[in-house]
Amino acid sequence: MQITSNRLLACALTLVVVGGIVAVSRPASGKQDDKQTAPSPPPKNPNVKVLFSGKEDELKTHFVRRGTETPGHWKIVDGAMVVSGGDITTKEIFGDCQMHIEFRPPNMPNAKGQGKGNSGIGIQGRYEVQVLDSYGIETPGKGDAGSVYNQSAPLVNASKPPREWQSYDITFRAARFADGKRTEKARITVIQNGICVQNNTEINGPTGIGGEPENKPERMVFQDHGNPVEYRNIWVLPLPEKGSDKY
Repeated sequence: MQITSNRLLACALTLVVVGGIVAVSRPASGKQDDKQTAPSPPPKNPNVKVLFSGKEDELKTHFVRRGTETPGHWKIVDGAMVVSGGDITTKEIFGDCQMHIEFRPPNMPNAKGQGKGNSGIGIQGRYEVQVLDSYGIETPGKGDAGSVYNQSAPLVNASKPPREWQSYDITFRAARFADGKRTEKARITVIQNGICVQNNTEINGPTGIGGEPENKPERMVFQDHGNPVEYRNIWVLPLPEKGSDKY
């Protein structure tokens, strides 16, 4: 496997094959509470929509409490949104897009499974990309970080330790419809911390985070699952359904 990301090389990550499963090994001396990791700047593209860069007014401008038009209610601590008091959604709806999210699970050493740093990102409010503290799990499953929840396990475990900032770079292609019938399933590619964990994965349908019909754009959901996960540096680049036919 070839790794071309300079950031990965700089972090001295090592890929280890254990029982046929590729896992990510990090230096034992790495910080467990990496609060100072700088957020990645959005690309310089006029169509990029910065939803949250650390300012409280952005939460109120771009997000609402799910199911209402009440401004987003999560707390802002040190430039990050902290999950609390129910789901939030974007005000804007999205179709095909590229999306960047940074998140930080809490350290919950006595918790297990779905009770450990659980949240989720609901693409179009239908398809959940799981957020969870899955660090150190040898064979990640359909409920672990980087999964399309309960449908597709991550290809590898790319999770960092809890209390370290992590990133998802998501490319989403919405389902296609003709004459009211689905002709193509939605597809998703997820890069977690610079490593591909979903490779143009077909999504069979809504995952449980929401069940709106798939034939129209919808809002993005950020899930409250009862754990104080933090989010920062959220931006979306809407994409056209196809490029031009010009040579």
